[in-house]
Amino acid sequence: MSKSLSHLFLPAFGGTALIFAVAISFANRDYGQGRIAALETRIDQVEAHEATARQVAEAEAVRAADLELKIAEVQAAASARVAGTADLTTPAPLVEGTYGIGRPALAEEIAAWDVDILPDGRGLPAGSGDVWTGEEVFAERCASCHGDFAEGVGNWPVLAGGFDTLGDKDPVKTVGSYWPHLSTAWDYISRSMPFGEAGTLTADETYAIVAYILYSNDLVDDDFELSKENFADFEMYNMEGFVIDDRPDAEYAQWRAEPCMEGCKDAVEVTMRTVFLVETPAEGGSNSVMNHSAAEALPSFTADGPSFIPAAAVSPDEEADASSATDSAGSADDAAILFAAGEKVFKRCSACHKVGEGARNGSGPHLNGLLGRTMGSVDGFRYSGVFTAAMDEGRVWDEAALAEFLANPKSYMAGTKMAFSGLRKEADVTAVTEYLRSFVE
Repeated sequence: MSKSLSHLFLPAFGGTALIFAVAISFANRDYGQGRIAALETRIDQVEAHEATARQVAEAEAVRAADLELKIAEVQAAASARVAGTADLTTPAPLVEGTYGIGRPALAEEIAAWDVDILPDGRGLPAGSGDVWTGEEVFAERCASCHGDFAEGVGNWPVLAGGFDTLGDKDPVKTVGSYWPHLSTAWDYISRSMPFGEAGTLTADETYAIVAYILYSNDLVDDDFELSKENFADFEMYNMEGFVIDDRPDAEYAQWRAEPCMEGCKDAVEVTMRTVFLVETPAEGGSNSVMNHSAAEALPSFTADGPSFIPAAAVSPDEEADASSATDSAGSADDAAILFAAGEKVFKRCSACHKVGEGARNGSGPHLNGLLGRTMGSVDGFRYSGVFTAAMDEGRVWDEAALAEFLANPKSYMAGTKMAFSGLRKEADVTAVTEYLRSFVE
């Protein structure tokens, strides 16, 4: 039975094996052809990358050669300027193309920065302002520093007068007597004024203020109106008093000559000090004080340097002094220390306010008898509306009100013309309050 079955199945198995062998042979042939096609594609890609890389390398080589040429041109131009063969006004070489950094500025961004005004009126915004409007705006926004008639208050500059004084020993340089172009006044006022509130004036207010300044200098009549249309037609009094600066062409090349280094002094000594010292508080203004320092004990100077370096004076800590005086107030010595600290702080206020015997109103009212006084009640001083309202309400300067006002005047009394930004240190407020307490009517 087994033998007969094997004769039946062997031919079947043999045929199946042959079919499998043929199938495997065809599969291997298809795989080989696919592999060859893939390799051919890869070779094409490599050749394409190689061609691209070659083109990029050639372009970079050309760019590098151009840059080296431009660098050589710049260096040659710089060497020529140093040697005096070209003046310093020679324009820089033009660079083709861009660096590819950033983006073009928007029109709104350019307009926000492009606010300069040229002498011929280019750049002026639309608008106008007359003398009488200017007087009102000037009184409200400018007179606290420059006076009602632009005559200047204290250390703040005078804006009117001074004509034909420029040749004097002490010339009076004002907008009327000195400034050559009206655009300078408009541009500066628009950018920087009022003090502490720069940029808050409208175009019409600026036109009006400039018109009033011209009127204060007797350069226009009281019915004058300044506008964008007639701005360029106005000629300033000292327009011809300036010359073009030709020093780059006439002198700079001479200054680049080698120094002689002959006949020099063996030593140089300082023989005197400046007569005045000028303090410039952060809040503005200035204070001139006598310099009592002598010229002794100053170093001499030789080619080897100074004979010695003076030790710097140690500046006292104002806050520590005032705090110490406040904590231990009661003794005579402590009171004197607190008074001295307050006197020092008050220097920031003295440009506008006066105290002591014979004190008068300046750009701010005198402060004698301040504590206990009704706000806005000093005779002869022209207060802003907020102080007039405070006087009508019967508000009084006590220590709490004064402390809050000194810390932030514009916050405590919104609408005040006072440009002072306030005292940041509580010790300074305490010290100056104690200082003011000592001055009675």
